[in-house]
Amino acid sequence: MTTPTDATQTKPITVLLVDDERALLEVMRMGLEDVFDVETATSAAEAEMLLATGRHDVIVCDHLMPDEVGLSFLINAARRHPRAKRILITGYMNPELISRSVQIAGLSACLLKPVPPLQLRAAIRAALPETT
Repeated sequence: MTTPTDATQTKPITVLLVDDERALLEVMRMGLEDVFDVETATSAAEAEMLLATGRHDVIVCDHLMPDEVGLSFLINAARRHPRAKRILITGYMNPELISRSVQIAGLSACLLKPVPPLQLRAAIRAALPETT
């Protein structure tokens, strides 16, 4: 049996999921954890603590949360963690919001809830083409 060399080993993609709806957060986590390293947060404040303690390749954040609007959180995350790709999820179809959000926060994607696991996986992979 051969073991992979350092040249063939790649770091797993680390995803931070942020949503105040625990049930949806759990469904998203379960749909991703077999492919990515996943951390979860139920608030922007909790997410910021996780971002401060580790490296995250992709941040997936809900738009409407009680403590901070997801778009504002992702704009701040872009300044503090510029290497992390950002994906906004929202339950509200508002083409102006989606278009403006992509530009303002430098989003890799803006997805409508409920997001099927395969669509979320594809959006994460598309955000990081150099690693997939």
